Amino acid sequence: MAVKTCHFKVDNGDMTLIEFENGRRLLVDIKIRQTADDPDDETPDVAAQLRDRLDVDDEGRLYVDAFLLTHPDADHCAGLRAHFHLGPPSTWSRKDNKILIREMWSSPIVFRRADQDTLCEDAKAWRTEARRRVKLFRAQGYLYDGDRIKIMGEDVERRTDGLEAILVPSGSTFSTICGVTDVSFEALLIAPLLADNEAEAEILSKNNSSVVMRLTLAARGKSDAARYLLGGDAEVAIWERVRDRYGDDELAYDALIAPHHCSWHSLSWDSWSEKAEDAKVSPKARSALGQAAPGATILASSVAIKDDDNDPPCIRARREYKSILKSGAGVFQCLADDAGFEPYELLINQYGPKPDRKRLAAAGAFGAGTAIGSEALAHG
Repeated sequence: MAVKTCHFKVDNGDMTLIEFENGRRLLVDIKIRQTADDPDDETPDVAAQLRDRLDVDDEGRLYVDAFLLTHPDADHCAGLRAHFHLGPPSTWSRKDNKILIREMWSSPIVFRRADQDTLCEDAKAWRTEARRRVKLFRAQGYLYDGDRIKIMGEDVERRTDGLEAILVPSGSTFSTICGVTDVSFEALLIAPLLADNEAEAEILSKNNSSVVMRLTLAARGKSDAARYLLGGDAEVAIWERVRDRYGDDELAYDALIAPHHCSWHSLSWDSWSEKAEDAKVSPKARSALGQAAPGATILASSVAIKDDDNDPPCIRARREYKSILKSGAGVFQCLADDAGFEPYELLINQYGPKPDRKRLAAAGAFGAGTAIGSEALAHG
């Protein structure tokens, strides 16, 4: 089966579907806006686009094999209750026809560090479902599809003790999904990180507790055909710590989803709106995010990037990412600049991830105002 990643156009937000060589699918974050249900609104109907890319099981249920929530911001989990089945699989309704999550990939410490008063209803629903699945595992010691959960990183005060069978400690790798070993991928859980002291605990906010993962995909006989670096909304504090703890090889990537929708806060302690060109980049953070392989792709899941004070996305961050790619002739792609409403897709073979040339051409990538699409075609 073709290996590819689908990057949905959700403005400032994240939603990525990763299709493994054996056909399994991993969904990373969602942002499904209600405006997409209005036929007179131009918001891409990403829910329909997602459903078109999923399979049904023997009971007629659409499903994703795994769903990774990097952190509980609304622009990473919007639409969860409306479009995904929550609760025991036996309560799935054919009338509602919601998507079944065979296995949740969730971090308890991300929720613990979040401001509980500001969690959106979808985030609260994810937390409730995660707790249901963990409680079920503690009660019976095993889980089946639709009840499965994989815990991303240890919790504080030894709260994850006894959950070793479903726990992925930060800094470790795994290649299991839905209870089986899968040679078509390997995941390195880089973060969240536990705080070493109280001062560090204050720095590790919700954004700085985002799941950071390097996902390696196999394709056409090559086990490391494509390496994706996923960082949620992780900001400069975490990227500096990541640089201290991980080597170049562990951070190397062929595709990066620019963290926090191409925000300057992932690269610098300084405010872009206050200091503008006087803002200084963090050498450590830039180095952590700068391990691009030759020909790599960096994607900004954001609105159009303009030369203004906005952040995210930030024009200065885009310049830094382009400078990271310069020596390797890679491509920086803002999803808002891609023609059409369909997701931006990267096809993966033994030579790595490349844009889908046929889709870009059909969408008019050679037309006026689509210079970035043309750059991507040249890269493919």
